[in-house]
Amino acid sequence: MNLTRDAILTMPDSPIIDVWRLGVGRSDVIGLWAGESDLPTPKPFCDAAAAALAMGQTFYSQNRGIAALREAIAAYYARLCRVAVADERIAATSSGMNSVMLVAQAIIEPGDNVVCVTPSWPNILRAITITGGEVRSVPLSHGEDGWHLDLQHLFDACDERTRAIYYASPGNPTGWMLEGDQQRRLLDFARERGIAILADEVYQRIVYDRPYAPSMLEFATPDDPVFVINSFSKAWAMTGWRMGWLVYPAAMLDTFEKLIQFNTSGGQAFLQAGATVALNDGEPFVQSFVERCRGGQRIALDRLRAMPGVSVVPNHASFYLMFSVEGVSDTLEFCKRAVREAGVGLAPGIAFGAESAQQIRLCYARSDTSLIEAMDRLEGFLRKF
Repeated sequence: MNLTRDAILTMPDSPIIDVWRLGVGRSDVIGLWAGESDLPTPKPFCDAAAAALAMGQTFYSQNRGIAALREAIAAYYARLCRVAVADERIAATSSGMNSVMLVAQAIIEPGDNVVCVTPSWPNILRAITITGGEVRSVPLSHGEDGWHLDLQHLFDACDERTRAIYYASPGNPTGWMLEGDQQRRLLDFARERGIAILADEVYQRIVYDRPYAPSMLEFATPDDPVFVINSFSKAWAMTGWRMGWLVYPAAMLDTFEKLIQFNTSGGQAFLQAGATVALNDGEPFVQSFVERCRGGQRIALDRLRAMPGVSVVPNHASFYLMFSVEGVSDTLEFCKRAVREAGVGLAPGIAFGAESAQQIRLCYARSDTSLIEAMDRLEGFLRKF
């Protein structure tokens, strides 16, 4: 007897996982497939979590996270973006993905649609499907000067059933950014139409032409239908901690108190102690990490551009590049062969949407030595492909 909902049965697995399974556990594979660096979490963050654990902070925590972490999130926005975010609008969550799912549960009814800027990390779109929503993709265009969004196309995709607009800025897998003037236009449109905005700002700090990517919080009021998602995973090298945060409209405090209670009942206080130190004292690490990624991008971009038949789309943010190879239409098979024959792990573009099916994502958040070796292997693989 099948008890699984049809929406779950028909939901495809991520093609990235298909490639990852071929190489996971193999010491000879250089994995550029996943969105994480090869750096461990900085010792001061770990020490703070370990100290809290040793002190007995092993009991249930508040639904929205310990007070010290919420205060640190508010202080972070005050320093970085010069905006005031009230404590009542902040929730520490059990990963950025958990934040996405909480918002989807809060606002999406079966039959609603969510207009999404794509290519996009597939997990976001699956959360919409799981909660009964319909994903409507608005693809970015791209060229030698990077990625671009036609806002009018985004607006035209909305109708009376549109519940929310989702975008990630900087984007995964593209590194595209929604500039401040576009954010203002989007916010005006959302206010007029009564549509929520789900702004994914997980890569906000990994930017190479300015200190940070613009935040929707710089333009929205506390009462606007805006949800901002962030995570400790990327800029603070804490992927395995599974910790994020969410800023929501002022009127929705009770909504998220309930949803967190019924989903996870709150996170681990000792982990949140480490995250608090990351926000309060981690700025030197963030800046050094961004500089490391800047160097990694330079290596990957220069090498890819020099490879015959390879076209790469530049960007100024995230730690990814998207590229295509002349004559390659099945990028999933290409990536599988790259693992088997070259020992390089890449992510097939089909994972991020049909519009990027003939592209490949590379994560360059690794040491220079590792990246150079990976580029040497990839170049040799392409000569024989």
